[in-house]
Amino acid sequence: MRKYPNPMNPSVVGVDVLERNLDTQGRLHSQRLLSTEWGLPSIVKAILGTNRTTTYIKEHSVVDPVERKMELSSSNITLTNLVSVDERLIYRPHPENPEKTILTQEAIITVKGVSLSSYLEGLMANTISANARKGCEAMEWVLGKINVEIEELAVSA
Repeated sequence: MRKYPNPMNPSVVGVDVLERNLDTQGRLHSQRLLSTEWGLPSIVKAILGTNRTTTYIKEHSVVDPVERKMELSSSNITLTNLVSVDERLIYRPHPENPEKTILTQEAIITVKGVSLSSYLEGLMANTISANARKGCEAMEWVLGKINVEIEELAVSA
């Protein structure tokens, strides 16, 4: 929930919580709207036929404290007539070492009605793949911040 903003991914410029609730099994469901600012290469802007660089993404996450699992699904809601990106991430404990976390990430990229669509799909797939490492670094950064806050609380208590 505290992944953004972070120094590893400055493209996320806004996060709005639309809804958050607990289900009957104690799982936390959150709906968020992410505002992103991408510095698209001029060739990509030309192919897409737009100078728009602000995009919006809807995100749904489920945190299951019993299974110690978080599942996150996101999809763009901007430029969907040109490109759709549906991404799913699952964080869960490593089966052999519960102190470690396994992240599974998958994305479906669809470029519609644009010349050079396979080029754009490949470019976006490479970007998502490169950002996967940044996402892990961001989670480590968040955990570091939380650990500092816990230490500060312990000292003040």
